[in-house]
Amino acid sequence: MGTVTRGTTNPNRLRRMDRWIAATHGAELRRAADPVAVDLGYGAAPWTAVELLARLRTVAPHARVVGVEIEPERVAAARPYEREGLTFRHGGFEVPVPGRPALIRAANVLRQYDEEQVAAVWERLCARLTPAGGGSRGGLLVEGTCDEIGRRHVWVALGPEGPRTVTFATRLGSLERPSDLAERLPKALIHRNVPGEAVHAFLRDFDRAWAAAAPYASYGARQRWIRAVRDLRADWPVTDGPSRWRQGEVTVTWEALAPGTR
Repeated sequence: MGTVTRGTTNPNRLRRMDRWIAATHGAELRRAADPVAVDLGYGAAPWTAVELLARLRTVAPHARVVGVEIEPERVAAARPYEREGLTFRHGGFEVPVPGRPALIRAANVLRQYDEEQVAAVWERLCARLTPAGGGSRGGLLVEGTCDEIGRRHVWVALGPEGPRTVTFATRLGSLERPSDLAERLPKALIHRNVPGEAVHAFLRDFDRAWAAAAPYASYGARQRWIRAVRDLRADWPVTDGPSRWRQGEVTVTWEALAPGTR
């Protein structure tokens, strides 16, 4: 289910997303009886699936990764890279793996779709996740967009119940202002970056906080980012803390940025 994407990919492109997943979802993966992660739409080369396995196993040694691609030729090309814990399958949004995955990562997949199609895709993928229960919040869907070499990335994290948070992540040395990340907003938000919408107001306020934090630039871009996020937190529901801000990240509740909330 779905359509063929361009399939462009590069090694290390999804490192920011992977690090965040490992840090925030690692405990759930360790608790899972069968911690299966799906790299949905990995593209013309299998690098992102190979890297996802390596990064997840630093926090969940028994994690397994299944790369899923809608283009059969890409699956055939990836098969020589299979190893213990890593397999590749032909499929799409139906997610053709047994049971319920603990993680589905869909990076740069929905960018080519219409905004109106996103909600249905999210619902279908969330229904495939491990359900919540027994002290677990359930599986995680991470869907977002990044640039070609992974310097700027924005993603939405969803659980079985639906959207939870939006994370903005960047290589701070490449950033002129936080609103530069607008071009990497996921499909659900990118057309909402206009006056009157919450995501536009958030990026406007982030730019203002960044400008106010300019004196901290003498200590480096990281210290300026941290100060800007601290100020931003006064008006926006930031859910993470300094350990993540130092990575060039900030995470906000989905409800604060959802379309039509302002």
